Amino acid sequence: MKKAILATKVGMTQIYNEAGVLIPVTVLQAGPCVVTRVKTQENDGYDSVQVAYGEIRAKLVNKPDAGQLEKAGIEKQVVKKGEGQREVYAAGRFLREFRFENSADYKVKDEIKADIFAAGDKVDATAISKGKGFQGAIKRHGQSRGPMAHGSKFHRHQGSNGSSSDPSRVFKGKGMPGHMGHVQVTTQNLEVVRVDAENNLILVKGAVPGSRKALVTLKETVKARK
Repeated sequence: MKKAILATKVGMTQIYNEAGVLIPVTVLQAGPCVVTRVKTQENDGYDSVQVAYGEIRAKLVNKPDAGQLEKAGIEKQVVKKGEGQREVYAAGRFLREFRFENSADYKVKDEIKADIFAAGDKVDATAISKGKGFQGAIKRHGQSRGPMAHGSKFHRHQGSNGSSSDPSRVFKGKGMPGHMGHVQVTTQNLEVVRVDAENNLILVKGAVPGSRKALVTLKETVKARK
């Protein structure tokens, strides 16, 4: 992997390409991500780049992370909020590591911006999916319902859980009602339609996992398809 960035989901819209075709896109506020640490094989046992992204109030950062940010040169800033003031870090809400093949090319305080990607690139988007609460087997697993006629006593039930005397138990992995969503999801091989480097925006074709304002990790795809 040579290219990756942290972003937040802004929402979906649609644009026209050069051929006049309407394309649904997801708008992502990507970066800038500040390099806070470069790990090496000699010191840490593997090569990676640690980056910080997203503004955060200083009092919400624990001491280890605060020390990491200050060591990287990300200092507190005083920002006016209404009639008062508060200290914030320009980057530090999210700390993540990327195992770049060219990790040695990065230095502390370097910035990774949206222009790391270009239109036409293929990416994988990873985020926490929307939580849907407790759902039945039909919505959660796509099971079929029973007859909806007046005399039927089986409508949206999950059906049989297994035999009675043998094996006398419910098999592990049986699709049953339960908590749905709010899990890590990766959508692979999405196309970057447009990059606005000035405003740090990346427009990706199609839907991206997560709700609005959710953290999205964009990496160059591992399964490129034409």
